[in-house]
Amino acid sequence: MCFSAPASFTAAAVLATIGVATLRHVREPRTLLFACVPLLFAVHQFGEGLVWLALEGRLGPTARDHLVFLYTLYAIGILPLLMPVAVVLMEPPGWRRGAILALCAVGALVFAWDMTGLIVAPTCAVIDQHSITYSNPITSRMWVSLLYILATCSALLLSTHRVVRGYGLLNVFGLTIVHLVKGYAFASVWCFYAAVLSVVLYRQFHQQDIDVATPNGTSAVRRPFVLSWLRG
Repeated sequence: MCFSAPASFTAAAVLATIGVATLRHVREPRTLLFACVPLLFAVHQFGEGLVWLALEGRLGPTARDHLVFLYTLYAIGILPLLMPVAVVLMEPPGWRRGAILALCAVGALVFAWDMTGLIVAPTCAVIDQHSITYSNPITSRMWVSLLYILATCSALLLSTHRVVRGYGLLNVFGLTIVHLVKGYAFASVWCFYAAVLSVVLYRQFHQQDIDVATPNGTSAVRRPFVLSWLRG
């Protein structure tokens, strides 16, 4: 599996289109953050395209350092907090919601630790076998990685919504494969896979499979409240 600046920019363009299309089908405010995932990954992939350009010497070292920081800020710091928060916002009262709230606390801990690491210690980014390897002496510790996976994937797997659990299973499957095949460039390849996988969310919102009021059921169709003007 090879990656490059053009591949990242192409992925960003496709994801941005799908992200906007997904927002057109958001009917409830509590699902908005989850629906924003494809668009956020679009921005993230665009950022890695710029990292590629910097590592290839087309941008200066200052730009490279800032771009690497911004890329890892989302991939390592924000994502383990964003995902459980997005899921808990859609979750009805019950034990699952309590468990996902606990995972939000785990995500907040990972966010705080990784943010400190990214600020205190510089992150090294190099091109290795057609992928980018990101390494940081503070954020790369095993226990941090385990808590990262716990917060990010377990929240999806605990959701009341079957389609969200299915999305979580696909993420766990991809995470395992990426670790076995491209473990040395895990952050880059995993985020690329997760970004591509986020197109699944478009189908879920287009088919109205995520309904906060009646999980795994059906309710009256309401007019989308985000980007409704795009529907004509």
